[in-house]
Order: sequence, then structure tokens, then C-alpha cells
Amino acid sequence: MRTIVHLSDLHFGRTEASLYEPLLAAVGAAKPDLVVVSGDLTQRARVWQFRQAHAFLERLTAPILVVPGNHDVPLDNPILRAFAPWTRYRRWISEDLEPSYEDDELVVAGLNTVTPRAWQRGRIKERQVAHLCAIFERSGDADRTRVVVGHHPFAQSPDDVRKAPTRGARSALARLAACGADIFLTGHLHAWHASPSDHAVVAVPDVLLVQAGTGLSDRLRDEVNSFNLLRVSPRTVAVERIEHVALERVFRAAQRETFSRGASGWTRSVSQ
Repeated sequence: MRTIVHLSDLHFGRTEASLYEPLLAAVGAAKPDLVVVSGDLTQRARVWQFRQAHAFLERLTAPILVVPGNHDVPLDNPILRAFAPWTRYRRWISEDLEPSYEDDELVVAGLNTVTPRAWQRGRIKERQVAHLCAIFERSGDADRTRVVVGHHPFAQSPDDVRKAPTRGARSALARLAACGADIFLTGHLHAWHASPSDHAVVAVPDVLLVQAGTGLSDRLRDEVNSFNLLRVSPRTVAVERIEHVALERVFRAAQRETFSRGASGWTRSVSQ
């Protein structure tokens, strides 16, 4: 079994500083094999915000996989935004915009869903899908769980209509599922979600769609600050929403969903 901590939408520049230590303590207590951050590390992609995000990530002791979000493209410098939008991100966070991670049980592939011209809505290109499929196909062992990490969601519920759907997401979801992807970890909506995909969208075995809320930001959307904790085995995944309890100043498990994988994909087996 592998343990994944899934953080998202930290938004340094619009954070609650009192949450830093409780969040770091909760992540450390989980003893994760991997920490995934699905974008929006900053609020306006300013240098001081990236410095804060860098300092926070440096305090995480587990391996880290990070992808950018739409807020990580600078708004204060139109020339930089147009011609070198990832200069600050690469300087302070990672040179690799689409990193990957592998061990005996996991294959995790990052996807940069942000484009400067479609920064809010996001876009997934054919060549990106082909790249991720190549990673999964050469990973060999079918028992290893294959995870896609991106900022923009691949599918949205009716409650999420305030955000335009990601361009290319529907076809990318189907193609990635067909080439072996099992779990999709995303953010952007500042709302928690975990469910199998809809057969109407993915005409192959269901994949598991997991969204994280915002870990540190004060930009809340009808939910308290939270992150996800995934316990991943070859045939089961437990997804816990770990949310901030203000009166106690701690992050604590608030909801748990367990999914089992069969011939038709993932099905929900337990809800708590």
C-alpha cells in the first residue's frame, strides 16, 4: 500500500498563516510516500509569493510532485506572461512542468493544464496525452496504480458550472483511461470531490476522479481548508478529506470514501 498526500490551491499571497504549522504537522503525521501538489501555489505569481511557496515545500520531508496552476502565471508583467510565463515557477518551484514519479506500486504523471492564453479555463493538448500514455505504457506492471495529476478538472459536476470546463478534457480523460490511467488528482475549484467517472464520458472502465480543496488559502468556496489523503492498493483506494478544525487548530479526517477496482473500473464500496 502507498500513501499519497494531495494538496492543492495553496495560493501563497492569500493564505492564512495560522494554518501553516497545523497543515505541516498533519502531512508529517500521515507519513506519505508521495506528496502531490496540483497547482496554484501562488495567488499572483509574484516573486515573494513563490519564495513563500518554496519555503513551505522545503519543509516537506517526503518526495514531492508539483504541477503549476493558472495563478502561477504572472499577471504583473505582460511581457513575461506572453514570452516566458514559467520563468518564476521554474526558478522557485521546479524546472519540470510535467514531472513523473515511479516506485514498485505507483506510476504518477504530472500534466500542465495551464496555457497563458487560456489560463483560467485551461487546456489539454494531444501531444501531452501522448506523452502521459507513453509513460504508462512503458511502466509495464499492470498492478501498479497509474495516477494523473493536473490543476484543472477533467470533469465537473453540475455544482461546478461557475467554472468553464477544461478544453480538451473530455477526450483526454477517455484516452488516458484507455491507456491505463486509474486515478486523476486535480484542484482549481477549491472543492472536495471523489467519485468514479461517468460511463457517458469515458467509454472504457471507470477511472477515479479526485479533487482537493484549498489547503491554506482564505479564498474558500463553502468549504473549510482541507487536503486529501489517499491510501492506494492495487485493488482498493481510500480517499480521506482532512479538514481544518478551527477551534482546535488541527487538521483532522472529516470524510472517507473507499473504492474497489474491478473489471468495469472503480466502484464506491464504503462511505463514512
